[in-house]
Amino acid sequence: MSMGLLSAAAAHADDPNDPTMRSDEAHARDRAITKHMNERQLAFVRQRDARSDEQLRSGQESYSAARADYARRMAAWRHAVAACEAGHREYCDN
Repeated sequence: MSMGLLSAAAAHADDPNDPTMRSDEAHARDRAITKHMNERQLAFVRQRDARSDEQLRSGQESYSAARADYARRMAAWRHAVAACEAGHREYCDN
C-alpha cells in the first residue's frame, strides 16, 4: 500500500502543471528542502569517507607491522639455516 503512495507521489514530483508549485513561495520552499537534503547527504558522505580513510590507514599500519615481523622471522630463519649448514648443530633443531 505504501509503495502505491510513493509511486503516486513520485509521479507528480516533477509535474510542471502541478498547481501547488506555481507560486514563488512554493519554489523557494522546494529549493530550501532540496538544499537541506543535499547538505545532509554531503555530511553523510564526508563522515563515511572519513571512516573509510581511518580504516584504510589502520589496515596499512597493521599490514606494515605484520610485514616487518615476517621479515624479522625470515631473517632469523635464514641465519639459522646458514649456521646449521655451516656445521653449528644447535641451529638445526627447527
